[in-house]
Amino acid sequence: MAKIEAWRFRCRMGLAILYGVAGVLHIALPGPFVSITPHWVPDVEEVILLTGICEIAGAIGLLLPRTRRFAGAALAFYAVCVFPANIGHAIDNIAMHGTSIWPWLYHLPRLALQPALVWAALFAGGLAAPAIPHVNQKKHE
Repeated sequence: MAKIEAWRFRCRMGLAILYGVAGVLHIALPGPFVSITPHWVPDVEEVILLTGICEIAGAIGLLLPRTRRFAGAALAFYAVCVFPANIGHAIDNIAMHGTSIWPWLYHLPRLALQPALVWAALFAGGLAAPAIPHVNQKKHE
């Protein structure tokens, strides 16, 4: 059990840093986020501010034992909700750059790792099992 909790702790710290930094960037430098937000989103500036606040709250929530489970679930839900915007940004950006490989090198891993980000938030919050179920089992000889 200690190994799983050590990994859960590392995951919590990594996500807290990731979401904390992302939240601060959403608030301090909203321009890039505003520019990639789909046109159908109303009140884009307010939405970007709100997402930044939610990311910071989720990061802090992961660090506090009383709110950890809720924060993990909320950040997983958040990652699911922003996925369509990530897809739209990838399509627009790749189309804009034509045959260049560089947008693909950024967007494909980002999109492919989104399900892992959802799982990581659930795992960090204590709501999901390890990705490798036998990670903490002893070998029987």
